[in-house]
Amino acid sequence: MRHSSWVVSLFCASLLAGGTVAQANEPRSDYRKEVSVSTLLTTTRTSAGQPIVYPSSGAPQVTALRVEIPPGQDTGWHLHTVPGVAYVLSGTLEVETEDGRKHRYGPGDAIVESVKLKHDGRNVGNEPVKLVVFFMGI
Repeated sequence: MRHSSWVVSLFCASLLAGGTVAQANEPRSDYRKEVSVSTLLTTTRTSAGQPIVYPSSGAPQVTALRVEIPPGQDTGWHLHTVPGVAYVLSGTLEVETEDGRKHRYGPGDAIVESVKLKHDGRNVGNEPVKLVVFFMGI
């Protein structure tokens, strides 16, 4: 569990750093040499291929969630109205979009959630799917 907390902390730090980490393809030079930095994901598109668009109205807000899906269960069909990024801690997650496309994700995968597109996340493995998800906006 401590490793998961460390990964989440590093992931949060990379999100909070904003453009600096997202735009750089090399480790940050201002960290101590003992600190290891690995890029989890750099993209301008969601997992459904949509361009990422930041919310332009409303008060800024970041929400962090820990989601756990038992084996054989799913999230139910839903959609997000703001950008979100998920990090898979454990398990095998299959995400199906309303247009029938399916993508599988496992431990260590970073996912940019689709926006305003219905999708369902199903645990297709034998262990719980554990995700940390960050949503930007309200």
